[in-house]
Amino acid sequence: MSVSWTAEQVLALAPDASSTKSGSDLATPRKWVSLGQAEHALWGECQGSGANPYQTQIDLREPAFKCSCPSRKFPCKHALGLFLLFVNQPNAFSRSQPPQWVTDWLTARDKRAEKAAEKKEARTDKHPDTAAQAKRAAQRENKVKAGLQELDIWLSDLVRTGLANVQTRPYSFWESIAARMVDAQAPGISRMLKQMAEIPATGDGWQERLLGRIAMLHLLLEGYKRIDALSEEAQSDIKSLIGWTQDREDILAKQGIRDRWFVAGQRAYEEDRLRVQRTWLWGQESRRAALILDFSHISQPISNNGLIPGSWIDAELVFFPGSYPIRALIKDKEAAHSELEAAIGFDSIKSALNTYSSVLAVCPWVAVDDFPVVLHSANIINKNGRWIITDSDGCIMPVSRQCRSTWQILSISGGHKIGMMGEWDGEFLLPLAVWTSGRFYNVINNDY
Repeated sequence: MSVSWTAEQVLALAPDASSTKSGSDLATPRKWVSLGQAEHALWGECQGSGANPYQTQIDLREPAFKCSCPSRKFPCKHALGLFLLFVNQPNAFSRSQPPQWVTDWLTARDKRAEKAAEKKEARTDKHPDTAAQAKRAAQRENKVKAGLQELDIWLSDLVRTGLANVQTRPYSFWESIAARMVDAQAPGISRMLKQMAEIPATGDGWQERLLGRIAMLHLLLEGYKRIDALSEEAQSDIKSLIGWTQDREDILAKQGIRDRWFVAGQRAYEEDRLRVQRTWLWGQESRRAALILDFSHISQPISNNGLIPGSWIDAELVFFPGSYPIRALIKDKEAAHSELEAAIGFDSIKSALNTYSSVLAVCPWVAVDDFPVVLHSANIINKNGRWIITDSDGCIMPVSRQCRSTWQILSISGGHKIGMMGEWDGEFLLPLAVWTSGRFYNVINNDY
């Protein structure tokens, strides 16, 4: 295996706190009937409540996981326990030829990869029907235009009648207009409206926060009306926010940025029957952030694509076009090592906020999906009942009320400066991960 994993990095894969505990409990040889390893694989049999032991296997090249247990969590507690046991006690695993059930799984994975490559090549050879594409594009433009005209009127009525009674509105008040945007093929707008519906319940200052989102949405609608007069980058921003997607193959065909990327944080949540996973990378040389988005149906696990929080990858990333490109696809990658350098990210909160301000100037909608902040030296403190992040210069960032790990972060830091990664929405920081003394800790609780 090319990467020397730590226990913290393995536990960062856990879907929830109960999986972390259960996986840790299984990280002992006495829980396993058999254990083995080969060049790219780990396997073990764990006796559960059934008559036959659960067969657990790990492909170390991703890593990828499979287990015969009925759990819908991914990775399951058995996979976490097996991986943890390998990290902590590698000598417990004897080297041998994989059993047939492991070989079959690895072979099936290799065949799927080959078929995917063949399909990709076949798509490349196909000649698209440009006339049909143009017709579909025109039809969607008309749907979007009609939907956004209705939304413009709805927003004007909302502001005209005032925000005082918004708190008493039922959720259907927002849901109906959000559903109309889905019908208009503007799913990005629908998502923004659902986020706005939650703001009145966020406590003091909700009026200002809601008005800010209304203004941002209004700016987006005005930008769409004048989209032909804008730069290509601004057009990409607007269409992406509305909900236009871009072909992955077209993106991957472009030249990317080769760098050594630190997997700085990861968060998963559910949205419209989908599981969404956000993985943040930080380039060592480019000193820029990248967002990798992965999706799966709510009933299916999300692949980690080998992106383990706290590790490094050597990779070429291709960024989606925009005024400030941040979302990216991995064109190719190689595992690097898991050791943490002393300084990763911005050297101060002021530097991070200055970068945020410059990005906001060219892309005013950056706060819609939050801005990544990576700090290599910060403190967390409780001041007058409110948690804040501070640095040596005395600059601060208030901690988001969504953060459920403030005391955990404080205990990890021991009151000293630590490295930290979080998502900044322009007002609050939501910490996702921290690191200190060469050890990495995932501190976000996934929202499913």
